[in-house]
Amino acid sequence: MMRALLLAIGFLTRLPVPAHAYDDAQAKAASLAWYPLVGLLLGLLLGVLAWLLRDTPSLLAAALLAAAWVALTGALHLDGLADSADAWIGGMGDREKTLAIMKDPRSGPAGVVALVLALLLKFSALASLGPAPWAALLLTPTLARAGLTALFLTTPYVRSGGLGSALSGAPSRACGLALLLTAVGCVLFGSRGLLAFLVTAAVFGLWRQACMTRLGGCTGDTAGALAEMLEVALLVALAVR
Repeated sequence: MMRALLLAIGFLTRLPVPAHAYDDAQAKAASLAWYPLVGLLLGLLLGVLAWLLRDTPSLLAAALLAAAWVALTGALHLDGLADSADAWIGGMGDREKTLAIMKDPRSGPAGVVALVLALLLKFSALASLGPAPWAALLLTPTLARAGLTALFLTTPYVRSGGLGSALSGAPSRACGLALLLTAVGCVLFGSRGLLAFLVTAAVFGLWRQACMTRLGGCTGDTAGALAEMLEVALLVALAVR
C-alpha cells in the first residue's frame, strides 16, 4: 500500500521518493487508486504557497503559483496536452495517424498554442480567485487526478508497452472507493464543490467520448490532456462563479 502511494507521488509529481518504490510491479497498478490523494497533496502545497504569498500583488502571486504548479508536476500533463492537440488536428480523423503524431516528441503549432492558452487561462483564473483561493486550489488538482483514475478504470488503453499500460490492471474496488471519497469530499465545499464535480463530469465525459470515437480508447498523452483540460476548466469555473 505504501509503495503504491509513493509510486503515485513519484509519477505524478517531482517530489522525491525512495528508489525502491519503483521496483514493485504490482504497486504500479495499485498506485492508480492513490491519484486523487496525490492531487490533494499538490493542492495543499499550493495552498501553503498561496498563504505565504497572501500579501504579494495578485498578478505576481498568480504567476508564482502557476510556475510552482508546473514545477511540482514536472510539466508531465502539459506534454500530453501538446501532443494530443497536435495529433487531434494533424491526424485528420485517422486513428493510426493520430497515434503516430502523438509519439513524435516534437511540438507543432497546435501543441504550442494549446500550451500557451492553458497556462494563460490558469494564470488569469488564479489571479481572479481573490484573497481566499483555498477551495479552488484543493479541488482542482484533486479532481483532475481523480479524472485520471476514472479514465484508466473505464477506458481501454490502446498502446502496448506505454506508460499507462501498467495501470490497466488497477484494482477496481480500491479505485472506485477513491473516486467515491473524492465525490464525498466535494460536498464539504458546498456549492463550489458541486460546481467542481459537475464541471469534472462534463469535461471527463466529453473527452472520453472523443477518445473512444477517434482511438477506441486512451493513451498516456490523452490522459495528460484530460488532466490539463480539467484543471483549466475547474479554475476558470471557480474563478467566474
